[in-house]
Amino acid sequence: MNTFYDTIKTYDWDGVKQSIMDKSKNDAIAAINNPRRTLDDFMALIAPSATPLLEDMAIEAQRLTLERFGNTIQLYIPLYVSNYCTNFCVYCGFNHDNEIHRKMLTLDEVKAEIDVIADWGFKHLLLVSGEAPAVTTVDYYEEVIRTVRDKFSQIAIEVQPLDTADYARLHEAGLSFVCVYQETYNEKQYPLYHPKGRKANYRYRLETPDRACSAGVQKMGIGALLGLEDWRTDAFFTALHLKYLEKNYWKSKFSISLPRLRPHAGAFMPKDPINDRQMVQLICAYRLLDQQAEISISTRESRKFRDHVMHLGATSMSAGSSTEPGGYVVPHKELEQFAINDDRSPQEMVEAIKAQGYEPVWKDWDAWM
Repeated sequence: MNTFYDTIKTYDWDGVKQSIMDKSKNDAIAAINNPRRTLDDFMALIAPSATPLLEDMAIEAQRLTLERFGNTIQLYIPLYVSNYCTNFCVYCGFNHDNEIHRKMLTLDEVKAEIDVIADWGFKHLLLVSGEAPAVTTVDYYEEVIRTVRDKFSQIAIEVQPLDTADYARLHEAGLSFVCVYQETYNEKQYPLYHPKGRKANYRYRLETPDRACSAGVQKMGIGALLGLEDWRTDAFFTALHLKYLEKNYWKSKFSISLPRLRPHAGAFMPKDPINDRQMVQLICAYRLLDQQAEISISTRESRKFRDHVMHLGATSMSAGSSTEPGGYVVPHKELEQFAINDDRSPQEMVEAIKAQGYEPVWKDWDAWM
């Protein structure tokens, strides 16, 4: 069976990067005016030459988003169940070498966390964990999902990549959404950021969406960690991945996240940082390429930025987030994965969404019942 790995092997990273840089302003104008935009158009939309056309892109992105999603912003919240990790990712606060206190929530502690979360009104829950398969096992995730599923209409996971049978098992337990980010699609450079641990297996991680969708998961989230490698090239390969998945797993829905590197335990600095204006360009380009995909913006971003991009293509946002296990009941900053940028409470976020003329959505479907 072919996977996305077979598709990506037909592309050359440096060749794609050069093709993007070679795009002209006229190419970008043609892309904006083309109602059936291609991946070649996407290259033009993210190219430096498209920067003067950002207002035109924003107008079209807002139109397409309102047409498909209306003036709504879906709310979700991450629940970190463990920060144990056997990987050595150089950019992450959970890096196995970092001297932080490690903790895995018991089921009783999970129940205490979700009591707080449910009281805030959330119906979409994202379970997050470091990658330590011998500690946070599939058995553990199944127990957690079965423990929380009665209080949430959508349960997602952002944990270590799993086999197809494991995803099928968790799907039966109540899982409806899997998020796995490739971090960078540059296979040659990937080992520099993932020197040891299971995450060092580039291909296994890349093929995770194939396995999750094959297991019947209703929604798949993908993305690159912006700042590791050339952000434009990683964005292209994310778009290529999205189009591949939509073609091959048409029964599933898809979401794109745009995480930027944030401060964490350790000293890693972004190789190719992306600024706010470039982030806006990228969000608009994704929306112009794909009207159906959800675009998620987390609390990594500032409140000012998140308020702004509600109008430009974003459809889903977290609120009141903690990136530490047990952080909703008893905060311990020394446990966190990265520093939060937008620290507004859920109610403050609701008011901010309404102030922008949008409607906060706590629940939009029932997944497992």
